[in-house]
Amino acid sequence: MYHPRLKGSHYQMGQKMGKIFKGCNAQFPIRLDKFQRGFGKESGNLLRKFFPEAAEEIKGITDVIEYDNELFTSWMMCMGCCLYNIDEMESVEVKGCTAFSFQSGDKTYYARNNDLPPFLKKVSKSEYYEPEGKSRFILNTSSFINGEEGINQHGLVAAMTFVMPKLEEIRPGLNSVFLVRYILENCRAVSDGIHSLKNLPIASSCNILLADKSGEMVVAECNPKEINFRLPEKSRCGKNFIITVNHFTTEKMKKYDASDGNTYFSEERYLTAYKALKDKAYSDALGHAKSILTGKEGFMCQYDKSLNFDTVWSSIFDITNNKIFRAEGNPFKAKFIEDKRLKTK
Repeated sequence: MYHPRLKGSHYQMGQKMGKIFKGCNAQFPIRLDKFQRGFGKESGNLLRKFFPEAAEEIKGITDVIEYDNELFTSWMMCMGCCLYNIDEMESVEVKGCTAFSFQSGDKTYYARNNDLPPFLKKVSKSEYYEPEGKSRFILNTSSFINGEEGINQHGLVAAMTFVMPKLEEIRPGLNSVFLVRYILENCRAVSDGIHSLKNLPIASSCNILLADKSGEMVVAECNPKEINFRLPEKSRCGKNFIITVNHFTTEKMKKYDASDGNTYFSEERYLTAYKALKDKAYSDALGHAKSILTGKEGFMCQYDKSLNFDTVWSSIFDITNNKIFRAEGNPFKAKFIEDKRLKTK
């Protein structure tokens, strides 16, 4: 993974990322069909309205690499919701991630496996952001500017998991990875994140997990037509935990899920985490999270090579103490290393 540090105005941060792309001769052969162009353009307009700072950051990139800003923005707005073949419902955009938050003793934790086609491991990033006048945060992403998960200086975690959308329900708006970025930058607690999700235009089906150091946690099952806020359950020790994978687990939201409810073994991964968090006794919270992520409690990251799909990074956050641990690669082989960038101030 790359580990860029981005500070200053949003335009300046975009310029720095653009220089990184230019320095390594990064290529962006963007090809969008008519639907994607229209959706992307309208969503880009909404990004400029609701999250103008992110639009400025994109402009910083496109000015440096001399790329058409409207096309580049449209491409980014399609991520996670309509960058796949509509007929075959297949794409590198499909993610098979597992994320969960849980309490242990007087602390709150978050953990995740980020599962993707293996080639994305080479371009994945863990970005340190210090935007002017906004919260500092770490954003882990297989893209840039937007991201799959992160934690900010206030101890607020935001993370997405992909849910296969129905084409007819996709609406111009912010996709899941921009929702994560918006919340990390602008919110301090779960309640702030909930308020934001209620007031932002949501483009497509997705799950957004929120957790903070007070112990609050929720999974927002999101669709442009409806949001359901799923509350945590209790473990055998009476502590809260919550899990999200790649389908909606609430009955009322299943009508918005275009998958069979088992994207890359999502049901099996959910049950593995559920049983381990609800019923398993443990004394070491970090060790227990690692045990779940590495597949020692059941199927989690053990994808067959023929699937061309793997865990490209894993994260564990000690939310209470703003400690970040990340394994860059499949956690069965890669070691968890502490990332101390967020605690540098």
